[in-house]
Amino acid sequence: MLELRSISKSFPGVKALDNVSLQFAPGQIHALIGENGAGKSTAVKIMAGIYQPDSGQVLYDGRPLHFRSHRGSPKTGIGIVHQEIQAVPESSIAENIMLDKLITYGRTGIINWKAVHRAARGYMDMVGLDFPPTAAMKHLSAAHKQLAQIAKALAGHAKVLLLDEPTSSLTEREAANLFRILRELKAAGVTILFVSHKLEEVLELCDRVSVLRDGRFVGTRPVAEASRRELIRMMIGRECAEEHLGRLDVRRDREMLRAEHVVRRGKADDVSFALYEGEILGFYGLVGAGRTELARILIGEDRLDGGEIYVRGQRAHVRSIADSLYRYRIGYVTENRKEEGLLLKSPVRTNITITIWRNIVNRLTRFISGRKEDAAARHMVGALQIKATDLGQKTEDLSGGNQQKVSLAKWLAAECDVLIIDEPTVGVDVGAKEQIHRLIWDLAKKQRKAIILISSDMPEVIRLSSRILVFKSRRIVGELTGVDDPSRTYEEISTEIGHYLA
Repeated sequence: MLELRSISKSFPGVKALDNVSLQFAPGQIHALIGENGAGKSTAVKIMAGIYQPDSGQVLYDGRPLHFRSHRGSPKTGIGIVHQEIQAVPESSIAENIMLDKLITYGRTGIINWKAVHRAARGYMDMVGLDFPPTAAMKHLSAAHKQLAQIAKALAGHAKVLLLDEPTSSLTEREAANLFRILRELKAAGVTILFVSHKLEEVLELCDRVSVLRDGRFVGTRPVAEASRRELIRMMIGRECAEEHLGRLDVRRDREMLRAEHVVRRGKADDVSFALYEGEILGFYGLVGAGRTELARILIGEDRLDGGEIYVRGQRAHVRSIADSLYRYRIGYVTENRKEEGLLLKSPVRTNITITIWRNIVNRLTRFISGRKEDAAARHMVGALQIKATDLGQKTEDLSGGNQQKVSLAKWLAAECDVLIIDEPTVGVDVGAKEQIHRLIWDLAKKQRKAIILISSDMPEVIRLSSRILVFKSRRIVGELTGVDDPSRTYEEISTEIGHYLA
């Protein structure tokens, strides 16, 4: 049904796709995988008409497609769910889902809002988005915005559905619901292109898998004949270990952060915990369980209705993110790097050093030292292996994984003692994920940082944490200790987590 034939596409300083040919059969779920910068998103955007190829053709049912813009793809029957959240924040969920298909009273042009809300409600139910259709998009979490994007694509009745990291902000339960929907669409003859960094999802859901590396096509395999090890080798050209990284030397006599009976209406319900030097404390739970909400209270983004917060044993009054950083040396890597974590139009240098400007400014001239700024940025680029043409490159031009590294780098540059890291590897390939995992572990093990790791990726939170708190209904419902004990298996720990969430 859909084919890329000898497609090439270049951007300034990089060849994103180099003579790539791919075929996608009707009624199949076809995975496209590769490291960040391999060309996956570029290929998807060419199929959707967002980018035009430098050479080659896109064919649909054997006929060449010539999109003048992305508006042509829905008319052809091609729908897309972007990796980056595409939403009108001030508009309602229903308006975002039905934006290009608003229902009117006949030819009057007057919108039938009752019908719009009813139609949107049907698609929201399909993806498990349990909110009023009239609720504003800006009040939704990143995960719920992702579900709204999927609902919008389903509302278009697409014959070809392009999904670019659709589960990046979803929990396992929400992803399982999405997979059920995709299998139903497949049975109805819809062609589905599934871009994901999560190989477990690819092996569970897809019929075929194609691999890109450095903008070139590596190969296609039937999923039934592909192994995880082979796919990783095709993606990165080497083996990649995934065992637990080892035991952490947690100093229980050195408390770094403590919450006592923290209450915030609708966000935290009598939450208490302590975090120690050298510890990675995992926060696990379903989206909306209160993990991110608690993090935002700890950094002063939301005020307390009750309870106390202590930093290094002293009662803290964290009134803002600036307070948390400069007074208490607490950093927060947000789950939503696009909207909150980065200045996308600004250079890599600016994004990395923005947290240390007050330390490198000349007290007399009030100018920031360019030499010190470059040195700090260059150090972090090297330490995190950020792939950028230079320090002046716009952050929006980096791949998703490298943007995530920049988001992490700015807090590392500030040398925070406590780091709250929210969904650190969303949209990150297996090679970069391994680097980020080792970096986080080294921060606790070698640099003695105290880390709260919020993750919807159960293998990730089990692999990195020494202790895990399980959240449900804005409360802590369980605690798992000794997670880094080599005698404990993944199956044992994941089963215990499941019992708390049941």
